[in-house]
Amino acid sequence: MADVLLKEVDKIYEGGVHAVQDLSIYVRDGEFLVLVGPSGCGKTTALRMVAGLEEITDGTITIGDRVVNNLSPKDRDIAMVFQNYALYPHLSVADNIAFGLRLRKMPKDVVNERIAWAAKLLDLTPYLARKPRELSGGQRQRVAMGRAIVREPQVFLMDEPLSNLDAKLRVQMRAEIAKLQHDLGTTTVYVTHDQVEAMTMGDRVAVMSMGVLQQVDTPQRLYDEPANLFVAGFIGTPPMNLFEGTVHATAGDVTITIGSTTLPVAAVSVQRYGGVRSLNGQSVVVGIRAEDVHPAAARPDLPTLDARIELVEALGSGLMAYLRIDATQVRPVGVDEEDRIREDDEGVAGIRPNLTAHFPPRLDLRIAETIPVAVDTAGMHFFEKETGAALS
Repeated sequence: MADVLLKEVDKIYEGGVHAVQDLSIYVRDGEFLVLVGPSGCGKTTALRMVAGLEEITDGTITIGDRVVNNLSPKDRDIAMVFQNYALYPHLSVADNIAFGLRLRKMPKDVVNERIAWAAKLLDLTPYLARKPRELSGGQRQRVAMGRAIVREPQVFLMDEPLSNLDAKLRVQMRAEIAKLQHDLGTTTVYVTHDQVEAMTMGDRVAVMSMGVLQQVDTPQRLYDEPANLFVAGFIGTPPMNLFEGTVHATAGDVTITIGSTTLPVAAVSVQRYGGVRSLNGQSVVVGIRAEDVHPAAARPDLPTLDARIELVEALGSGLMAYLRIDATQVRPVGVDEEDRIREDDEGVAGIRPNLTAHFPPRLDLRIAETIPVAVDTAGMHFFEKETGAALS
């Protein structure tokens, strides 16, 4: 096992496309680090540079105690798992798992021992004689994992290995991969565009946008303390609600005006974002998580604003309510959000929701009705309007 260090790494393609810019990340020995971001953000390019499948333009990549910039992939002591599995269709499961070992001309008894060990670990023992076409998608993914782990590499690199699986199997396999990595203790760098996958699997998560690293932290800290608007709008399901607001600060209190409503800001939020006091009369971006919006009757202790109901999704354990409030919504650059309702959708008269709330189940909510909703301002977030950075 080994740690991995990317120091000021750049990748510029012909034509001047700057795919990765000044990327510096340290992956600790035994850590599970997830690189996440939308398509085209540079995460797969970064992974391929670690693997040696892409040349770096500038910077250094170190695996263990070796700078590997000029080493071929086979000399880096890494194993890579691809999204398309890359299995040999004419070989059995056992032969696919053993392929890399036999290329190294390892003794037959050692090869057989490692095949048996990997098959037992991955529940593949009954399928060792089968060909890939006779396996399910999840079983093929396990074979690809088996081929990687039998080599006992210093580092696992995984490029969206679950993207070809259906939703139920993805949930199952992400738990299996996380447990396998924990049991093996092998340093792992995992790439995905799915932020739920990233949050549930990684010891730490590195968020990228347009080739630039935005924030690296534990999943919970990314959710609780996003460094900027991009992270706030990308991390979380649903993503954070973001609006333009105006700060009003006195010696004692801070209030925020969102559209036509002024809300008192809880002292804990003012303490967390101390810089908000100095912006009296100025515009900021206000962030509100869906779980901090409540039916007014359930939280009479909180300030309220009026919201029109545009769409309700029943989730069993709760309701996802898509509301419209009098406020200007902010969409972070680089976050590709699909509109939940098109302007011409029948029944909504061209109105789009701009506030998402997670309500308890079995509420009687009617489309086009206007209701008061309570906002827990203790969970509010504040960002600079010009730079998008979180207020300090």
